[in-house]
Parts: sequence; C-alpha cells; structure tokens
Amino acid sequence: MTAHTGIGASLPRKEDLRFLLGRGNYVADIQRPNMAHGVFVRATHAHARITAIDTTAALAMPGVLAVLTGEDLKADGVGGLPCAWPVSGKGGTATKEPPHPPLAQGKVRYVGDAVAFVVAQSLAQARQAADAVVVDYDALPAVVGVLDALRPGAPAVFDDIPDNVCVDWEIGDRAATDAAFKKAAHVARLSLVNNRLVGNPMEPRAAIGDYDRSRGQHTLYTTSQFPHIVKLLMGNFVLNIPQHKLRVVSPDVGGGFGVKQFHYAEEAVVTWAARRLDRPVKWVCERSEGFVSDAHGRDHVSEAEMALDENGRFLGLRVSTVANMGAYLSTFGPNIPTNLYGPLLAGVYTTPAIHCEVKCVFTNTVPVDAYRGAGRPEATFLLERLVDVCAAELGLDRAEIRRRNMIPLDAYPYQTPVMMEYDSGDPGGCLAKALASADWAGFAARKRESAARGKLRGIGLSTYIEACGLAPSRIAIRLGVRGGLFESAAVRVHPTGQVTVLMGTHNHGQGHETTFAQVLSHRLGVPADQVEIVFGDTDKVQFGLGTYGSRSLAVGGSALVKAADKVIAKGKKIAAHMLEASDADIEFSAGVFAVVGTDRRKTLAEVALSAYFPVNYPLETLEPGLEEQAFYDPVNFTFPCGAHVAELEIDPETGVVTLLNYVAVDDVGTVINPMIVDGQIVGGIVQGIGQALYEDCAYDPESGQLLSGSFLDYCMPRADHVPPIRVQTHITPCTHNPLGAKGCGELGTIGSPATVINAVVDALAHLGVNHVDMPASPQRIWRIVAESGGAAAALR
Repeated sequence: MTAHTGIGASLPRKEDLRFLLGRGNYVADIQRPNMAHGVFVRATHAHARITAIDTTAALAMPGVLAVLTGEDLKADGVGGLPCAWPVSGKGGTATKEPPHPPLAQGKVRYVGDAVAFVVAQSLAQARQAADAVVVDYDALPAVVGVLDALRPGAPAVFDDIPDNVCVDWEIGDRAATDAAFKKAAHVARLSLVNNRLVGNPMEPRAAIGDYDRSRGQHTLYTTSQFPHIVKLLMGNFVLNIPQHKLRVVSPDVGGGFGVKQFHYAEEAVVTWAARRLDRPVKWVCERSEGFVSDAHGRDHVSEAEMALDENGRFLGLRVSTVANMGAYLSTFGPNIPTNLYGPLLAGVYTTPAIHCEVKCVFTNTVPVDAYRGAGRPEATFLLERLVDVCAAELGLDRAEIRRRNMIPLDAYPYQTPVMMEYDSGDPGGCLAKALASADWAGFAARKRESAARGKLRGIGLSTYIEACGLAPSRIAIRLGVRGGLFESAAVRVHPTGQVTVLMGTHNHGQGHETTFAQVLSHRLGVPADQVEIVFGDTDKVQFGLGTYGSRSLAVGGSALVKAADKVIAKGKKIAAHMLEASDADIEFSAGVFAVVGTDRRKTLAEVALSAYFPVNYPLETLEPGLEEQAFYDPVNFTFPCGAHVAELEIDPETGVVTLLNYVAVDDVGTVINPMIVDGQIVGGIVQGIGQALYEDCAYDPESGQLLSGSFLDYCMPRADHVPPIRVQTHITPCTHNPLGAKGCGELGTIGSPATVINAVVDALAHLGVNHVDMPASPQRIWRIVAESGGAAAALR
C-alpha cells in the first residue's frame, strides 16, 4: 500500500496543483472586511537628521485615514525591533545593539529607512498621499563600505558607537595557529570579497494587521518563514501584546531564501495601525521597495592564510573577516558571520589549528542577515578558493591536494578545532564520483578544442560541508540564542483513518506537504494522499520554530516520527484490547496491528474508529481519541557534504562566461523524495551561479544611494545562463536522528560559488590570475584580459 508513497518515492508535489491552477492563498490575495491600505514613506538619504515631517497636505487628501510617524510610535509606547541572536565578542564583550524603531525617530540611517506610514481607503489614495508627505532632512556624511566604516574619522552610524564596531568576535586557538605558521614550509595568502546580495523571492513581502476590539485580539497575516517567532518577538518586545491575544498567520509564501525569516518593521506597523484605526490595514511591498527594505545578504571582506608542510598538508588556517551589519541589527544579523561562519572553516579537511576573527560593523545600508546558506557559503567560498591557491603555488593537482587533506572515512565522528563534531560523512567518495562524472581526466582535450574556437576553457571543483538543523538547544543557548532549537509536530488520526499533521515548520517552496506526508505514509502505512499537512497559523499549530537552515526534515521530520511512534504505541494498546491480547504481543506494520504469529489483525482505521467511538475500548486505562504531539530537540547539527565540478568557457573578446556543464554529488543523508531533493539542489546551484557571475548589490560610496535598485541594474540568472546540471547523491545517514536525514535546501548555494569562480580562475591562470572576485561579470573579465595583453595574447 505504501511502497510507492513512502520514503524514497519520487512523488509529484501535492501542493503544486493548487499553485498551477491559481488557487494558492498568499497574503496579497487576502481580503478582510473594511480593509484599508498602507504605503510607507521611506528615506531618500543614507544618513540624515529628520528636522520636520509635514503631513498636512497628505491628511487633507481624499480617503486618507492616518499618517503615522515615529513620534506616534513613541507616544504609544511601541518598542524597537529586537535582535534575537546577539553574540559574545572577545573577552565576553556584548554585542552593541542600538535601538531599531519600526519608524525612524530623529534620524534616518539608510536609503529606504521607514519614516512614515500612510493609510487610506484605497491603495491608489495611499500612494498619492505618501507622495504628498514632506520630510525635511539635514543630510549627514554616510559610510557604506565595511573597510571604510573602520577607518579613523569615518562617519559614525550611531553617535554612541564611534568606531562603528558592533562586535569583535573570534573562534579557535590563536596560539596553536600561530605555532603552525611558524613551522610551515609554505604559506598561501588570499584577499577576497563576498559580494552583497538581494534575495528577491518571487513573492514580495506583505502584511495585514487586523484587530477585534470586542476580544482585544490582534491578527497579523504575513509572509514569514516562522510565524511563531514573529509572534513572540513582536508581541513581547515591540507591541507588548500578550501571546494569547496575538495570532500570526503565514499562509502560502512564494519563496523565502532567508529573506522572510526575520521580524520586520512593516509587520509591527500594520498590526499597530490596525488597532489605532480599528480596521484591517494591508501593505504589499513593491519590487523596487523590496530592494531597499528586505534584509540583504553576504557582504564580507576577508584576509585568509593557509600554512602547509613540504608535502602540501594543511597545518593551520588564519582568517580575518569584516562583515557588514547594515544600519541596524536584523533578527539574526550578528550570528550569521560569526557562529554560522567560523565553525565551518574546517571544511572537510584535517587542518589541526584554526583561528578566525570577525569584526561586525555598522554602515548606512540596508540591514544584513541570513540569505540561503547563511554563513556557510561564505566560509566555503573562502576556504575552497584558498585551497586552489595552495595547489597553484605548490604545483599540485587541485583534486590531489584536497584528497591529501580530507577527513578519512574511518575518522568519523570527527572533532574539528572550531567547535563542530561531524558525526558522519564521506567527502572523499563524493569527490571521486564528481570527478568521474565530470570527466576531470579528459579536460585537457576539451580545453584544446575550445582554444581552437577562440575560447578560454576552465574547470573548477570545490568540496564543502554544511551544518544544518541548528542544535542542540543547550549549545545554542550558550552561543547566545534566546531560546531552544527544538521542533514540534502533532499527528491527528481521524475516525476513518485519514491523518492531519500539524507542523511547527513552514512550507514556502520546499515541498513539505509532500515530504512530510511521505514520512508519515512510511511510518503509519497511510497513503500519502490521505495525509494533510497544516502549518503557518499560530492559533492552529503548536509552537514551532519554523523553516530555516535546512532544518525542517532533520528536526521537524524527527518530531513527526516521534509523534507517529506515540500514535503507534497507543494504537497497540487499543488493538490489544480489541483483539484480546497482550500489548507486548501486538506488532505494527504497513498500517496494520496484528497479534504476533496469528492472523488476528486490526487496521489503523479500525483502531482509530474505536478510539473515537469507544465501545470495545479500554476506557479504564486509556482516554479516547488518537492524536499525539511531540517535540524533538536535536543532539547535534547534521552535516551534509559534497563535491561539485563546473566547466565553462570565456570569450576573451567580450569577457562573457558561458557555463557548459555542472556536476553535483551531495551527501544529504536519507532521501525522502529524490525528485524534490534534486529540485532543491538545482535551485541552490542556480542561486550560487547568480552570486558568482551576475548579482551584485552596489551602493554609491559617497551618497549611500543604492545603485542596483531594480532588475535593470541588478542582474539575476536566467534560464539560458544555466548549464545542464547533473545531480547525484552519495549517502551516509545521520547517526543521531530517527530519519538519518541531513538536509538539502542550501547545499547548492554553498558549493557552487567557489566551484564556478575556481573554474573562471582556471581559465585565466595562464595570464597570471590567481583570484577573481564575485561577480565575475563580463566587464571584470574583459578588464583582466585587456590588462594582460588582450584577447590575442590570452589565446597564445
């Protein structure tokens, strides 16, 4: 019954039908009775004092209900947006967390900072009135670059933080690393930039605030990856709403990529405005508005050094990074370039000594937070680029230097020098598969063929490891998390045998409605199409921490298994009573409870019916019903790993890079749905290709204006940019969760940027090039070729 719907089946995604038929329910689709519409007035200066806000003309316009400012927020006692994960710096120093009002008070600190909120009967009226709000500014000097922010005399984003440093953090053993460098036969060095990105999910953010005055009940509809956390942060820290008086609903969400993981000002403002006006208030972000209000990602400048012995073995790694926080601390801002970056610098290698220090700095730019991969892509890019530099300087094959330093299969569990203990993995096996599939050995012939056509051909590889399913709670709290990192699930078996599952995670493109149904199908023997997955409503679903960090299957799926096992345990007691047998003699398999060694049996549906209509039921020992809930707190991170290979051509006349082939071999642990895993990995690879070759969020260094504020200026990867991508798996199950799952949602984004840039550098290596910063745009490549003597010289 379940062989084709359980674990391992490539079922089409259940949720896709309603999306393809236009039946999705997104926040922008929601209409509430008597609903008003809101538009934000946003700062046009990167740094300025607000000297006056004139709302007279706007308030006099037809349909306008209110023009709200930061002073109104202050008068109502509305608090600032909190950082949920501050980190401890060197010597235990605290993260500097300046106030972050939902509407600017006194100063604006980046272009796009919300200054006022206009509410009107219609969206058109709100837009017209927003244009009529006059804000007088006293412009101040701005700083946008991370290195510029640290220079003496740089403009201070906050007066009480004159050096712009939010936190100065470190991990690893500095003394042991220094000693490794002293005995090194060779030291390789690399300076690199991890470019700033804009997430650009297909669906822009949106929020609706609603208020029921008769009950004092607030409801927020929002495009969020974790509604329970928004409820907690907004209710407790911003609007002072008791948790039982606040409902947060996150329905269908059109992509997140981390961008929709945070508690945003707009969510608090619409909820507050709805209470003030006693009517629902809706805001939907415009695409251009999203460029200056959605949290950005990446934006690091790093110096890295690797110490090696005479045989090319890694002795020590030293990293110094400056990371951009933007103008305020977003929900997880300082955690991304610290706790989710430094501990991954060991990669898949046996480097015995590592030291990393990170300065997080404030600038007059949009706040920076997690973007797909969140710290792990930055660590992998730095490490894998540096490994290629090591190979070039020592004259070693790039695959060989990796094999020489890779963690051997028999070394697991493996303790790294930067906190992590990897429970399982086979990066060497992934590498061998990837090299064979990409025909690494036959590349020289293909390179000659490209040269004959006037093209420069390159091949690149990278290996990587990711830490998923952030855990465990006791370690996370020590790292500064304000709370645990468990996940929850509830399983409700209906009297007729169908099942409803309530998940604390959120589905916004990952295929959870299918994957979790397959997990339950496998466990309970119920066909997947008889399982409904419910998520995203804090009044329906028990507390959960949502979807981020590739955690949903490893942590949420494990909670689901625990809840299902509780259902089975209770079902055995019911079946034992019905079959007049001992509990110990009941076995459960494929949806059937049976007395061992006999043909006496009851189906799950029969047991469920008895649980709700308890005629033949052990009422004296069991309460009626068949519904169980479980929370799962992981004992460790999970550690998917892999190896990627990319092959490309460069046109030396134009600098255009054309990707030809891409191979990915990934260890994701147990695969629930191979088709969904392939889709997740391919999607991540495309986003990584975007960072490597096309995307760049650029600011004017003097004015602080965003120069890439639309798709006219911010280049996204298109279908014709993407080569054939061959995805394979090489599985070693996770050893500490019941599914053996590791996670897959971010792997492609972690492995691909270094893979692609390594291939670009390989194509240009004969010109003396040892690094190209992202994005490797045609202009950047053309300039490199031109400075090396031009296209003709490049082809000699």
